[in-house]
Amino acid sequence: MIESLVPAASSYAADIDALFTLIFVFVGFWLILCEGLFFWLIWRFRKKEGARGQYITGELKSETRWITYPHLLVLVCDLFIVVGAVKVWYDVKQYLPPAEETVRIVSQQWAWTFVHAGPDGLLGTTDDITKVNELHVQVDRTYHYKLESTDVLHSFSVPVFRLKQDAVPGRVITGWFRPTQAGEWDIQCAEICGIGHGLMGARIYIETPAQHAAWLMQESPISIAAVTRTRPAEE
Repeated sequence: MIESLVPAASSYAADIDALFTLIFVFVGFWLILCEGLFFWLIWRFRKKEGARGQYITGELKSETRWITYPHLLVLVCDLFIVVGAVKVWYDVKQYLPPAEETVRIVSQQWAWTFVHAGPDGLLGTTDDITKVNELHVQVDRTYHYKLESTDVLHSFSVPVFRLKQDAVPGRVITGWFRPTQAGEWDIQCAEICGIGHGLMGARIYIETPAQHAAWLMQESPISIAAVTRTRPAEE
């Protein structure tokens, strides 16, 4: 349902969408049922000429069951939601699959700085590529990100990934994503971070292997050939 408005472009986006759909269905069902019953009761027990109103204390079992039974059914629905939420939370926030590549993300008022691994595939070497407000990743490749803030609290949000992670000053937070669909989409700051918060946008470019290799060759300060010559033989 959500994917009809915002594409799902990460490996766990569909699971998050399914959880939202489950919540929507359960809440929508009880909303329609309760509102329908509410208006029916208003009509059923409306004022009538010659009919006296009843005084109901709610102490009889025949009366309390109309509260007890729906309450139990709502709790059963809540149980399904809790189980689904815990599973999604574990998969996205607790489980950390092995990384094929790592990217460093630095937030500041009011821009994003992305440090990409160069042609050698390793972060923290001389061929790293630093871009402001541009994140370039390869489709079907598992990434770890190292998220940090240089000043205040920010929040790294990629709607097509269904990813949102706060960036806390003084901490380096590790998370992951695996892009599944090539394209160009928005990155947002989802935390009020000052007067320029609304302007703190960036773009993520999810590229095919050929597109990403061409981008690396164009942007890297060291040629791919040079990296290959200096790489240790065991690699």
